[in-house]
Amino acid sequence: MFTNKRVILFVVWLIVISFVLSTIPGIVVSADTTTQLTNSANVKTIQEEDWNTITISAAGDVTMGRDALTSYYYTFDHEVEVQNKDYSYFMKNVKPIFENDDLTIVNLEGPLTSAALMAEKQFRFKGEAAYTEVLKQGSIEAVNLANNHMFDYLDQGYWDTVSNLSEASVGYFGFEHKYLTEVRGIKIGMLGFAGWDSSKQRKETIKKAVDALKEQGANLIIVSFHWGEERKYLPNQIQKQLGRYCIDIGVDLVLGHHPHVIQGIETYKGKSIVYSLGNFCFGGNKNPSDKDAYIYQHSFSFKDLQQKIAIIISPHRCKALKRHGS
Repeated sequence: MFTNKRVILFVVWLIVISFVLSTIPGIVVSADTTTQLTNSANVKTIQEEDWNTITISAAGDVTMGRDALTSYYYTFDHEVEVQNKDYSYFMKNVKPIFENDDLTIVNLEGPLTSAALMAEKQFRFKGEAAYTEVLKQGSIEAVNLANNHMFDYLDQGYWDTVSNLSEASVGYFGFEHKYLTEVRGIKIGMLGFAGWDSSKQRKETIKKAVDALKEQGANLIIVSFHWGEERKYLPNQIQKQLGRYCIDIGVDLVLGHHPHVIQGIETYKGKSIVYSLGNFCFGGNKNPSDKDAYIYQHSFSFKDLQQKIAIIISPHRCKALKRHGS
């Protein structure tokens, strides 16, 4: 897929398959509330039969930048320099997919900040504020913040990221932030959580947030979890418990990430739990041993209450999904 060997070394693993669907929303972000409210712009002609169909694309971990102790060469930062700051380069092969859906979601694995004070931990990621252009030019509308690297540069790094995303009109959710957008009259709400336990307190926190989105009129609710065990190909019991609990309380789609490898997709009560999407545009490791990844795409019809699922993956990766239980 890549023509430049340096890209292979620092690993921005993208997937290319043509897939034509409906439209994308124009985003207006309100950063001064815990719930972002957005309005959609009808930028394409919608066929009448597709008017009530909302298509969501989801991909895995996006780490733009590098670890503090990693040598510069062949990292994400180095590739930005090689590409002369052409931020469209990183998503150019998947943009045709993302710009023809209604909403694209990824996990933003690391802050976008100029902060210097770091957390004391093994791996600490950060990228520049300008990297929001990678998201914008790749037609990614919303990112999850609730993960174990968002505070790598402490509170300043986190709030810098919120500010930078807001300034770039990229939606965000996770921790205390909810995200509510409207597409052709359908309100879509998003939440993000760290899913390290399935305790009563954790479930109460999730239910309270889900109920708040319902009260705000959300017609479709998506929950994104950072959970599971790294490099494990099967979900653990905590993942299963939290994922199913979300469906039980009215969530329409559950998305997962953190293992850095793909895991299976479960259909529970007619709804999907995507346990792990793997790495996607990942500058956190120059050459991970497992490079399998996919884009999960889900279409919801609000006219006849039907659902349609598509797994978008490179042809040579098809066996991986079968191996991991999908």
